[in-house]
Amino acid sequence: MIDLGAVQQLVASWWFDYDQGNFDVFPGYFTADTHFTCRSDSGKTPFEEFVTADVRGRDEVVAWQVAHRSNSPYPLRHNGTNVHLTARRDGEVDFRSYLFVTQIVDGAVSNLSTGICTGTAREEHGTVRLAALRVILDFTTSEVFSAATRQPVA
Repeated sequence: MIDLGAVQQLVASWWFDYDQGNFDVFPGYFTADTHFTCRSDSGKTPFEEFVTADVRGRDEVVAWQVAHRSNSPYPLRHNGTNVHLTARRDGEVDFRSYLFVTQIVDGAVSNLSTGICTGTAREEHGTVRLAALRVILDFTTSEVFSAATRQPVA
């Protein structure tokens, strides 16, 4: 049974190694059949092509991640927060979390983006790995919740 602590460790460790560009350990984070997607929430950023991915299989996912990280700022910090489980099945769990990304601009911390990550962690050969990771980056301007979601105010 995969527990929350194992998923939190996996997510935190992944983002740390991703940010540091520890490319040699990237394959160990993913199952053989992993699926990775990434996009902005609006689909209208000037760099949409750079942040958009829909790749399957460990080799393709790792290749995309290495290319993307190699062409991103450094230092860059992805902070996966509020990681929690949403479903459990035999040998795997679904999770979701927020993402907070920063970089340094002119010697000061600059917020690059926030987002939502959802995914599936699965045990493969005795190790908990990412079987799916979906990232949606926030770039739409915030507004009052009821207007943004078109929900009536109660």
